[in-house]
Amino acid sequence: MPPHLCPTNTSLSELHLTGIPGLQHLHLWISIPFCLLYLITLAGNSTLLCVIKADPTLRLPMFFFLSMLSVIDLVMSTSITPNMLNIFWFHSTAISLDACLTQMYFVHASSAIESGVLVAMALDRYVAVCNPLRYLSILTRPVVAALGLATLLRGVVFMSPLTFQIRRLPLCSPAVVNHSYCEHMAVLKLSCRDTDFSNTYSLSVSTYVGTFDSLLIVLSYAFILRAVLGLSSSQARKKAFSTCSSHLCIMSLFYIPGLLSMYIQRYHLELPPHVPVLLANLYLLIPPAFNPLIYGIRTKQIRDAARRVIYWRRPMVGGIEPGLQRTGLGFVKTKSIPRMAKTSDGPWCGSQGAFRAADAPGNVGGH
Repeated sequence: MPPHLCPTNTSLSELHLTGIPGLQHLHLWISIPFCLLYLITLAGNSTLLCVIKADPTLRLPMFFFLSMLSVIDLVMSTSITPNMLNIFWFHSTAISLDACLTQMYFVHASSAIESGVLVAMALDRYVAVCNPLRYLSILTRPVVAALGLATLLRGVVFMSPLTFQIRRLPLCSPAVVNHSYCEHMAVLKLSCRDTDFSNTYSLSVSTYVGTFDSLLIVLSYAFILRAVLGLSSSQARKKAFSTCSSHLCIMSLFYIPGLLSMYIQRYHLELPPHVPVLLANLYLLIPPAFNPLIYGIRTKQIRDAARRVIYWRRPMVGGIEPGLQRTGLGFVKTKSIPRMAKTSDGPWCGSQGAFRAADAPGNVGGH
């Protein structure tokens, strides 16, 4: 039925989510990977937060940004997954309008905030690699706090109008949302008024955030990879490329599916209805599950801190191994170091950065 012929209900209080349109008969099977991803997200990010909080050596800017990423991942995943599993398992499709708008706000705001945190983490790695001797003097506590606050405010300011626009629009019955969660464009289709402005605003802001942030990240990694090419050790270069490529891959899974889903819905491309919904789920479920692995477990400082927390061992205070000196980026050898130092057994280009403060500019150390 055309929107202008739909009965209008300006006080509609309940909506119904269909789940994955066209794949309702597979909901039970689809719920298995969704549930596993959510459990991995809870376990991985909660563990990472506990380790960072418990170990006093992890008080560097990189771990502050990593903590922000974990919190946002937990919020973003928890805002949609339990409700989706409720639909898949118990066919409970009803959701109040207020709950729907709240879910919409948290999903879109946390997505924008996470994008900003990824940019901040890329900046952290760039400074650690390209200006290691000034790492702690550049990324001071006020600077780090300002970056964190800016990413938070940007997400709130950009995404709040989406919720307010929906609240002011009259909705048509039947109030069926062809989506697995309250995605903005899917809910907007229920409106009986012209929604071109809301659609354009949503698409413009999402495109700006996704494109601008991803370009900053790619630029940061371009400088990092340029520094990698100066490494004398082929093993160090291999580890650097491996780790940086894994970062870029997981970021691609965050940016590309989300934007594709919005463009497919906005321009009504001739695709099965479940395609944009699955893409919208992909960028909200997979990155939060794998971020703790990519940015945390593969990082040597995190692994060492986790061992200390598990075995209730305090970080070394005295009795440091001869030939080692404590710096802002860990322990480094104080005796003569080759110009191009070999990396340790951890990934080179992890969230800690790469250059060691004890090395001369242009020299690379690992973690």
